[in-house]
Amino acid sequence: MHLSTLLLPLAAAAAVHASALTVQNARVTVSSDATQLLTEQLSLDGTLPSLSLGPTDTLKLTFQVAEKDGGKGVQPHQTFLRFESGGEEGVQPVRVTAGGKAKFELNMAKPPSSLPPTTTEPVKVQLLLGSFKHSPSKFDLFELTVPASAPPAQHPDEASFHPLPPIEHTFRPEQKVPPKFVSAVFSALVVAPWVVLLGLWSTLQYRVPHLFSPHILPFTSSLAAFEALLLWYWVDLKLGQVLLYGAILGVVTAVTGKQALGAAGDWRLGKR
Repeated sequence: MHLSTLLLPLAAAAAVHASALTVQNARVTVSSDATQLLTEQLSLDGTLPSLSLGPTDTLKLTFQVAEKDGGKGVQPHQTFLRFESGGEEGVQPVRVTAGGKAKFELNMAKPPSSLPPTTTEPVKVQLLLGSFKHSPSKFDLFELTVPASAPPAQHPDEASFHPLPPIEHTFRPEQKVPPKFVSAVFSALVVAPWVVLLGLWSTLQYRVPHLFSPHILPFTSSLAAFEALLLWYWVDLKLGQVLLYGAILGVVTAVTGKQALGAAGDWRLGKR
């Protein structure tokens, strides 16, 4: 096997190692009301320091991004601070100069929106670096204890979005149907006048030859139409429709009734 083929993986590994990024001169300062409370040089290889901030304290972080071997300052394409606490996380972009220097301030009086909701559990702070020419890097900076987040203020319309109790419908009890015997009795009473009328017609049609006269039959038919209208109303029609159709039938009944009375008077006087 050719020697260059054997050295190719080693050369690639060396190039990747040479293109790694590191952080130099990382320092954190805590102050309150223009009074410096703490300043500490960060060592990225040892145990993470634990810092604490009060409600009005300000944390200032400064560092420089450089190549791991050459020590030359580098401006990464992406630089972020990652805050993680209790399963919640937030990412804050950090501006880095062309020489690799960066500065970030965390004012607890006005915390950034990237800081996740906090409890008594410390917030782990990491630095994330991304570059097209260098390998991505991640550094654990420190653990930060901050005051617990206050509950969010209640929105005026919050109650409108709460689940409402289920709507319970109260249905009317089923309509009670009268006994069949009572229904049959009243049906017979309704039909009885027509039975009597037909019976009278069958006995008087030979004595009174004018019952089926064109002057009498329209009036009788209008009366039958009224009965049919009431039956239709009971089955399907509404009250407004019954009043409309009844008014039309009323006019027809009045006209045919007047004509029938006139014809009956003429027959009695012998004019017809």
